[in-house]
Amino acid sequence: MFKILELEVRPVRVTTAFCRLLRLEGVWVRGVRFGADRVVVRVALRRQRLLCPVCGYATMAREGVQDHDSVWRHLDLGVWRLEIRATLRQLRCPEHGVHVEGVPFARHRAGFTRDFDDLVAWLVTKADKTTITRLVRIDWQTIGRIIKRVGEEHLAQADRLRELFEISIDEVAWRKGHRYLTLVADHARGCVVWGTEGKGQAAADAFFDELDPPPADPPAHAGRPSWQPAPAIMVPFGPCPTVPAGQGIPGAWLQDGSEIEPAVFARASRLTAVSMDMTGGYAKSVREHAPQATVVIDNYHVVALATKALDEVRREHWNELRATGDPDTAKQFKNSRWSLLKNPQDLSDQQAATLAAIKAGGGKTARAWAIKEMVRAIFAPGLTVQDVDELLDRLLSRLSRCRLPPFIRLGKTIRKHREGILAARRLKLSNARAESLNNRVKLLVRRAYGFHSANAALALVHLACGPITLTLPHENRL
Repeated sequence: MFKILELEVRPVRVTTAFCRLLRLEGVWVRGVRFGADRVVVRVALRRQRLLCPVCGYATMAREGVQDHDSVWRHLDLGVWRLEIRATLRQLRCPEHGVHVEGVPFARHRAGFTRDFDDLVAWLVTKADKTTITRLVRIDWQTIGRIIKRVGEEHLAQADRLRELFEISIDEVAWRKGHRYLTLVADHARGCVVWGTEGKGQAAADAFFDELDPPPADPPAHAGRPSWQPAPAIMVPFGPCPTVPAGQGIPGAWLQDGSEIEPAVFARASRLTAVSMDMTGGYAKSVREHAPQATVVIDNYHVVALATKALDEVRREHWNELRATGDPDTAKQFKNSRWSLLKNPQDLSDQQAATLAAIKAGGGKTARAWAIKEMVRAIFAPGLTVQDVDELLDRLLSRLSRCRLPPFIRLGKTIRKHREGILAARRLKLSNARAESLNNRVKLLVRRAYGFHSANAALALVHLACGPITLTLPHENRL
């Protein structure tokens, strides 16, 4: 038999009930008003000191009081919109001037509470914008501003550029018209740690400038006694004593009279390997800013170049068949594209028969396919670095004698990046994780139906693929 316990429920004031229900940090609920489609809760801050919303400067002196209420949208209460209202004071910050005091439950210049922002930021990584606008009743532009606001705050706290040793650099298209984002990912953490609009050497240089910013000019200490030593320049980076001085250090740090040891503080000098593809000029930037790091060329991109060269030979042969005046043969050969480009183990029965006929007929297309398969065989699992080195010698010798211009260019490219290709096998690094992150980025951009700003796209990438752990409002209370 179960014993039923009867508990007495004491009446609670409405303000007390909403204070417990909302659980907003640092406020008292002073009043609640129920409207036709919304609930308005008036609150007052508990603290007496005024805080600058930008830098956190605290003071007891106030400059004035607002002549109107500040309003924030909070999480909906059932089908009703929930608004938070408060009359705030003004303060004068020595650095930022006159500002309205900051509140602990909302971000600076946000018309929404932190709980609302966090919910929208989490939803953006899981659903498209149209779904979110219907669910939380805000427009697309507001979602973009929330993404940017939440992303900037979390990235400032993540310290994402610390402890980087093995990274990857790659670009991904985020909009039509050759609009690219350059993303830097950390192999150890498996996430995007930095990004910018554009691609090529300029984008990589921007990363190294942020990784190791040039030192600011020391402030002038007017009136300092001659016996008092000048203050040392403080750099917030940990030591790296194993790197020789002068390697991976910006030139500005090597000037005469510098009071710091560059090799101890530069974060670029900690990089040991940087994986990339063979385009974009990233290797030149790495050799300039981090010459001690090993440039690793992803094997996947080498095979992709070989496949592209095979497709060029196939199209050339197809155009030659069309010029002979035999449309049936040209049409039949056109349907052989995937028989040539796909891996042999992935071919269907019909595609395998088409490939066998092409090989039996001989010609430059059959030779191009054989060279492409030779490139794939070099990167087969189980081969040692010495095996790959020997196979590269044989491949380069054949490419130089194949009389196929696309493959002759491929041979020059492989010869140029040979050390990076061998380093990939020696260090067991690849851009596979970077390519995986790129696919996630493309999915995010497509699901968002396009961005008008690269900064908004980057903010979403950092939220979904960066070193940020998003939590829902109820999880923050645990």
